[in-house]
Amino acid sequence: MSDHIERLEKRLAQANAELESVQAAVTEAERRMGAFSSTVVSKDGSVEVTVGAQGELTGLRFLDGKYRSMPPAQLADAVLDTVQEARSHFARAVRDLFEPLTRPSATLPELPGMEIDWDRLVGPAADALPGEPEQRTANDRLRDEIDEDDDAVGPADGARRHR
Repeated sequence: MSDHIERLEKRLAQANAELESVQAAVTEAERRMGAFSSTVVSKDGSVEVTVGAQGELTGLRFLDGKYRSMPPAQLADAVLDTVQEARSHFARAVRDLFEPLTRPSATLPELPGMEIDWDRLVGPAADALPGEPEQRTANDRLRDEIDEDDDAVGPADGARRHR
């Protein structure tokens, strides 16, 4: 009986050590994520966007005056596509940072990996994570919001804009 208790105590000590290790890894991952930003330049070189630690837009620059010769819809697409690309880069980096914590313990198989609420962890950028094809992207939602704003305000002459 004493041998059985010693084995249980040893397993419990291993489990506690593993949990402490996971807690330290989570703390370090959260620290690294909090300092994250991603800057991306549009494919045509007209726009540079920066997103922060929640995938939020923190910077927007128009480069080399290219925007002056672009039709408004093309410029809007360049901005939205580049924001989406930066958010996707951010979401992948966070996934890569936290994904190892989702795996079961190698030393204690009865300890499952962490369940991660990606929406809470990366905010709107969670839509950019691959593997969820049914979800609408943040880009889709942002375009809908812009369309709704256009419909709500409307042109100055009172005419409605239709697509």
